[in-house]
Amino acid sequence: MQLTKAREILEAHNKESFHLRHAEVVSGTLAYFAEEFDPGREAYWAVVGLLHDVDFESHPEAHCVKGEEILREAGVDEDIIRAAMSHGWGLTGTPHQPESTMEKILFACDELTGLIGAATLMRPSKSVQDLEVSSVKKKFKDKKFAAGCSRDVIRQGAEMLGWELDELIQRTILAMRTIEGC
Repeated sequence: MQLTKAREILEAHNKESFHLRHAEVVSGTLAYFAEEFDPGREAYWAVVGLLHDVDFESHPEAHCVKGEEILREAGVDEDIIRAAMSHGWGLTGTPHQPESTMEKILFACDELTGLIGAATLMRPSKSVQDLEVSSVKKKFKDKKFAAGCSRDVIRQGAEMLGWELDELIQRTILAMRTIEGC
């Protein structure tokens, strides 16, 4: 599936700039990780990232369940649907447990990109370019900061990947540096 088609599907179900931006950030983050873990398939990973929250704005109560339906109706391949919806495992009604490296990275980074984005907004530079792991860890420990970003999911994602939390944060910061401004 082409990124342009994925954007059309996303924009048909999402209008708020926050949700559209989040989809682009997760998409770019996955594409960055694909360079290391699945070279040559960056566009595929980017499509999965772009579509992961296709139903969140329109159906938050059925997140990842309604998403399957929306994507299937749009003719999206089953492997993309499964991968995109796996990020909701244990949180929503999706039965898809993250299995592949891409699915585990999506699971871990979905919440983390939100936390990093919020931390970035608190910086004088408003940029991820000068953001350090220690700054994110400080915000991570403050449960009131970006309260909607599940620290448990981020920790669980790092464990799934076999990475320390600091490594996940550092790698995600580096990924987000490549897409800042998208």
